[in-house]
Amino acid sequence: MHIARQQLKNSMLPIAMVGGAVFYKWMGYLTFLSPYLIFLMLFITYCKLQLKDFRPKKEHLVLLCVQMGLAAGFYFILSPLNHIVGEGVFICIFIPTATAAPVITSMLGGSISFVATYSLLCNAFVAVVGPVVLAAIGDNPDMSFVESSLLICSKVFPLIIGPLAVAMMLRYLMPNIHSKIVNHQSLSFYLWAVSLFIIVGSCVSFTINTWDDKQIPTVSMLVIGALAVCLLQFAIGRRIGGHFKDKVSGGQSLGQKNTVLAVWLALTYMSPIASIAPAAYIAWQNIVNSWQLVRKTSSEHM
Repeated sequence: MHIARQQLKNSMLPIAMVGGAVFYKWMGYLTFLSPYLIFLMLFITYCKLQLKDFRPKKEHLVLLCVQMGLAAGFYFILSPLNHIVGEGVFICIFIPTATAAPVITSMLGGSISFVATYSLLCNAFVAVVGPVVLAAIGDNPDMSFVESSLLICSKVFPLIIGPLAVAMMLRYLMPNIHSKIVNHQSLSFYLWAVSLFIIVGSCVSFTINTWDDKQIPTVSMLVIGALAVCLLQFAIGRRIGGHFKDKVSGGQSLGQKNTVLAVWLALTYMSPIASIAPAAYIAWQNIVNSWQLVRKTSSEHM
């Protein structure tokens, strides 16, 4: 029974991805669930933390500098060749760490507190700097700095601060319930599988609905560019993480992105077709995460 359950768990993420792609037409009815699923996943994960665990370190600043350096470098190299591709690849690097990154990091055995701290730091940085940078390089700078910053914050911070606040209150007000949640961390995995089903389906739906035969060369370059920077960021993040003896946390901090926010930013500030890159990044990063999770669970039961 245990072996069968483990085999099902190993197959669940690939099944969720394939299922999302097959049933993409119905994702419009389910996408509203994504923020709630992320909230629950983070809440369960944050129950393992205490406030003292959120401590910015020099490694966080190194990762942030590398992330912004890569974003600028790829933009200035690619933009003169193809401005749309330059925009799409840039946004795949510039966007902050996914709010769900601590969940996957926990499953992979990395430091939840490290990734959670970097997620807070990176999201705050992008909320402040993002509107200025995107207004400078984008094609549709319709919003003011204040409006853009407030909108980004409203989309990101409730999903980060909310679960943390509830988890901390539960720790002190209902310790028995809190303890039970801490001992059932596997719930995050199953919530992630449902979330992955919706995210991949939404990605496929978005790509099909914005498809234009005339843009096939550009779309191809955007998809390939998203794959290249996805693998590069995971690799560089793991390399940096190796210096502080936590490759998993480094890789997830730099490689796992808030792609929903990225698609919105691309549609708001850039050529609409540039949003294909972060849409493709959704699939690429989840393939990487699924592979890592399957590899880890398989190695644990060899």
